[in-house]
Amino acid sequence: MELVAPAVAGVKMGSEGIRKNSTLICAPLMGDSIDRMLIDMSEAKSSGADLVEVRLDSLKSFDPRRDIEILIKRCPLPTLFTYRPKWEGGLYEGDENSRLDALRLAMELGADYIDVELQVAQEFNSSMNGKKHGKCAVIISSHNYQNTPSREDLGNLVARIQAAGADIVKIATTALDITDVARVFEITVHSQVRGVPIIAMVMGERGLMSRILCPKFGGYLTFGTLESGVASAPGQPTIDDLMKLYNFRQIGPDTKVFGIIGKPVSHSKSPILYNEAFKQVGFDGVYIHLLMDDIAKFFQTYSSTDFAGFSCTIPHKEAAVKCCDEVDPVAKSIGAVNCIIRKSSDGKLFGCNTDYVGAITAIEDALRGSGHANGTIGSPLAGKLFVVVGAGGAGKALAYGAKEKGARVMIANRTYDRAKEIADTIGGDALSLADLNDFHPEDGMILANTTSIGMHPKVDETPVSKRALSSYALVFDAVYTPKITRLLREAEESGATIVTGVEMFIGQAYEQFERFTGLPAPRELFRNIMAKY
Repeated sequence: MELVAPAVAGVKMGSEGIRKNSTLICAPLMGDSIDRMLIDMSEAKSSGADLVEVRLDSLKSFDPRRDIEILIKRCPLPTLFTYRPKWEGGLYEGDENSRLDALRLAMELGADYIDVELQVAQEFNSSMNGKKHGKCAVIISSHNYQNTPSREDLGNLVARIQAAGADIVKIATTALDITDVARVFEITVHSQVRGVPIIAMVMGERGLMSRILCPKFGGYLTFGTLESGVASAPGQPTIDDLMKLYNFRQIGPDTKVFGIIGKPVSHSKSPILYNEAFKQVGFDGVYIHLLMDDIAKFFQTYSSTDFAGFSCTIPHKEAAVKCCDEVDPVAKSIGAVNCIIRKSSDGKLFGCNTDYVGAITAIEDALRGSGHANGTIGSPLAGKLFVVVGAGGAGKALAYGAKEKGARVMIANRTYDRAKEIADTIGGDALSLADLNDFHPEDGMILANTTSIGMHPKVDETPVSKRALSSYALVFDAVYTPKITRLLREAEESGATIVTGVEMFIGQAYEQFERFTGLPAPRELFRNIMAKY
């Protein structure tokens, strides 16, 4: 499926400088009182929003004429009034006539936009008797909390909304799979080319990129919340994230899309690292979280060269190998890919593995720095017993890297057969994770956890008991949220040198950045960014 972004008419200037798109950021206000709404309006203005959505259905008490007049007069930004009924996902359960009366009143009193549901648009239009109130634009909306319909059904829905008299079309669907978003992007592009202003969102975590990339495809606006966790619909990012994390104002039709593929994926700090680096070096790209269930389906759907490069994490590193047209020989040996580049020349996918370089280098540096290198000229890993916890893509990468450096490798995994399979492939030994606590054939071993055990939110978990850690000279944990896991904390208390997942994360990111951009990795910048987390 080829998604081609249209040119965006008009470049605006604002406090953030030159904008590459005309897509607006709207802050939904869910305050339960007029006073709260007024406070939030000021906050929306200072946060960089272009307009506010006043959700009248969130108010605990409401005097339509008095309250709407106050909200319009005292709002420092343009206003969109929505009075969402329960049957369309809102909070209002009262009389329909009163609800529509309030929206008509908002028009009369000077609202910039009102939102009317498609289901009642005909009734609303009839009650207006053909009258229009000044500058007010009517958004006619349809919300689907179950799924995202087919391309044909979405097209028909947009046509129905237009026919109902919409100045601006709004559709919100629900993502059951990340590929659902592609259909909404297509509708957005088609509508924009035809000159139809459209707000098109896909709700839920799998639909996140619809909210971030809408300026690339010509969407009229996106919604950004004032604070995390207070959203008017599932999956809304904060205004702060849109502006500072994703550089929303700088996203244009030519912006290349990059992302972290995983499940789970929201914990990843990759967008923080790459988006800041893109901004600092002036590279026209945006990097986003991509929660997905089926990586092959994703690549079949997003085949445009606009979707240019990807980092790959648990549990997709091995499946990613089969999705690539070409795989680096080392990644092929490992059987896992953590970096995928789409070639701009022919759209083909190239896969490689940068995991093992980042981790092994960090472990070697720590061994040299702690005096465990034994004065060797080659790798300080040579001859050491290197125990890898986990038999997934990262585990295979580290086992391969350690073996290449001359270490004796042991794979420990919950499923012994899986550990044995990898051990046989790389020329190592295997044991079950349950036996690891009693495994101490020698002192001075290296332990490397490559599983998600101990990752946020399950921070109290650890793959190895504290009593077993005294046999290790160094313990590495690929988990970097939190930076100091329970495993690392207990390892340090047991006298081991520790290496955090942040070191591996930064190390593997250097090569990925260079492959993504064709530019030298800003190494000092990477370290400065990650030092904050």
